[in-house]
Amino acid sequence: MTSIAIVGAGPQLGLAIARTFGSQGLDVALISRNRDKLDALAGTLTAEGITAAAFPADVLDRDALTQALKAAATRFGGIDVLEYSPVGTFGITPLTAPAGTEPSHVEYEMNFQLYGAIAATQAVLPAMREAGAGTLLYTTGAGSIWPDPRVANVNAAAAALRNWAMNLHKELAEAGTGIQAAHVGIDSSIGVSVIPGLEAARPEQISPLYWELHTTKRDQAELVFKL
Repeated sequence: MTSIAIVGAGPQLGLAIARTFGSQGLDVALISRNRDKLDALAGTLTAEGITAAAFPADVLDRDALTQALKAAATRFGGIDVLEYSPVGTFGITPLTAPAGTEPSHVEYEMNFQLYGAIAATQAVLPAMREAGAGTLLYTTGAGSIWPDPRVANVNAAAAALRNWAMNLHKELAEAGTGIQAAHVGIDSSIGVSVIPGLEAARPEQISPLYWELHTTKRDQAELVFKL
């Protein structure tokens, strides 16, 4: 039995990734804050013939996140793929230009993006090491690669996550662990454009990148989606 845990599972990209992996026979663990929304997503996937279950947890609560991943591993006999892409930044934290960024403007983003990813990884990596296999995938906007001054605080945390994920790829590859770690940079809005001049993509256009990193492109530390 194989399974994927999607942290930050939402009705757009999270659902598309779930469908991409679920259609290939993986069970799906959905993790985000809202139980009602998670249950609805799990119901949608179940109706499509995909085994899915909801495990509510806020990525800002690292203990709760760890427990949710442990519960998912127990439910599905282990976690073979971790995908980390929490959503909700826009409208929750002020978006700041570089010169106007205060430490507090970045603190939330670091907790949300980098620290949550590290906590999620620590929850699943030991079992992957023991198995000698696994996939760890981390999502950011492409501002982590090509900074946009309009969202400097978000970009700073995203760049930190990208750097950490690519370093993790290098460490795991050089040690011959059999575990793939990679970053997915998305150079578009998803569903609806939220930044002027940035075209929106359909989530179904993006989700195949994750499958490629899990299967045919395990030697790559990063793929970038661009319309």
